[in-house]
Amino acid sequence: MPIAVAVWSFTLKPGEPQSLVPPHDVVITNIALGDELEDQNSRTTVKLSYLSPVNVDGDDEEEDEDSAGGGTIENTVLCSLTPGKIEQATVNITLEGEEEYLLQAVGKNTIFLTGNYVDQSPDNVPYNDESEPEDEDDFDLRDVSSDVEIDPKEMDAIENDEDDEDDSHRFEEVSDEPAPKAANSKRPRDSDMSAADEKPSKAQEKKAKKQKVASGEAVATGEIPAKAEAVPDKKEKKAKKEQKKSTARELPNGLKIADEKVGEGPQAKNGQTLSMRYIGKLQNGRVFDSNTKGKPFTFTLGKGEVIKGWDQGLMGMQAGGERLLVIPPALAYGKRKMGDIPPNSTLTFEVKLLSIK
Repeated sequence: MPIAVAVWSFTLKPGEPQSLVPPHDVVITNIALGDELEDQNSRTTVKLSYLSPVNVDGDDEEEDEDSAGGGTIENTVLCSLTPGKIEQATVNITLEGEEEYLLQAVGKNTIFLTGNYVDQSPDNVPYNDESEPEDEDDFDLRDVSSDVEIDPKEMDAIENDEDDEDDSHRFEEVSDEPAPKAANSKRPRDSDMSAADEKPSKAQEKKAKKQKVASGEAVATGEIPAKAEAVPDKKEKKAKKEQKKSTARELPNGLKIADEKVGEGPQAKNGQTLSMRYIGKLQNGRVFDSNTKGKPFTFTLGKGEVIKGWDQGLMGMQAGGERLLVIPPALAYGKRKMGDIPPNSTLTFEVKLLSIK
């Protein structure tokens, strides 16, 4: 819900329309006559004129661009006040910041408008206000690995990890269980120790100094590994890169989808309840919202409870799967400003599907 942050007021003189461009979002809560009246008997009507958006949903970006600066002027009446009968009216009208409005008092008396500047930043951007807000600890990103900070502008960022053999998943829980003890902690027999205490030959020491394991760490002197782990050759790397490329796809509406990890079990479909982890970022890489621990975010797929990019981009996921979504403005918030998200923003979400119900 909007949070009031400061008092706002506006004096409306009778006559010509007066322009109003609030610096921030404003909610008008009360309209009243002043203590001094020019006419004790006549009625004064308060009118509001505003420019309607061309395409509220932002489904057709080309049409929006062609119609930039267009739209139609809409007129409405907020209230009518008459001295001695109705001298004030309680309203709930929200005016968006940095937008121009025209207010006009049709009559002879001066009108006073009162309200509040408000902060309309949502608690959780991908879903509506009916969902329960997360605790502050749920948005702590200190547990998220540094590899989150990828470049969200280009899908090629998915393909540049060809040298990473095992990327730790940023959403997985860390186990606090102690490491198991050795199966047998007894002192070895003398006959067993004799073989272990034998010193390697000089040739063996020289070979051990030069030998390295696949990770690049030198083998300690006196230790001769049975066999160094094989390092993938160029063909294997290329095959893995091509396989990773094949998981990235772009839909005709501009939605880009890449599976970082394929889950198991049935695929998600409309009408099912999904339990999610996610990290949302702007094109400049700044994180504007996340859910990486604590209570997962749940919603019903295909019911319009989230942005269109989520309803379409999460179809077919399996439990345990991780996916990268690059969502164009038409499938996110379009021309609307949503909290810290500027208008016409392309959004990037790293998501993990925990369960399907």
